[in-house]
Amino acid sequence: MGQGDSEETTPRSGQAELARRFVEWRSSLSAIAACPVRDVLDRVGDKWSMLILIALAAGPCRFSAVARMIPDISKRMLTQTFRDLERDGLIARTVFPTKPPSVEYRLTPLGSALLDPLAHLVGWAEQNHAAIQEARRRFEAGSARDGAPDAFAPRSSVEISADRGRA
Repeated sequence: MGQGDSEETTPRSGQAELARRFVEWRSSLSAIAACPVRDVLDRVGDKWSMLILIALAAGPCRFSAVARMIPDISKRMLTQTFRDLERDGLIARTVFPTKPPSVEYRLTPLGSALLDPLAHLVGWAEQNHAAIQEARRRFEAGSARDGAPDAFAPRSSVEISADRGRA
């Protein structure tokens, strides 16, 4: 069994449903890039979008308030992520006619509808974070112990040429 594998062999209802949907998407889409799950997860699964949505869950916020809540995001990245979330209809931007103009961001009904599934994912992450970290440690220790090179590690052109010569 590999890292993260379970002893369980009977698929759970969620497992079976996901497998069925995946087969359906693969057979019905002319291009896998048109997959609705892929399209949505590209947005909400990036590094910052979920954190911004969570920050806005308590109510509307100004740019600087969100920047303070997520201190390691750059202003440029926060601006870009706000634009992307607004384009996808998950947040709305309101400009107030003050001097200087103030801008407030809030969740739209579509963005609010994402909070329940997001809360489940956050809960799962909190419950399983230690197990994932432990699996990573075991994986790294196993890779170092067996002496085999990491298949994902960058290789030099000399190493690649040597492999081609052996083939």
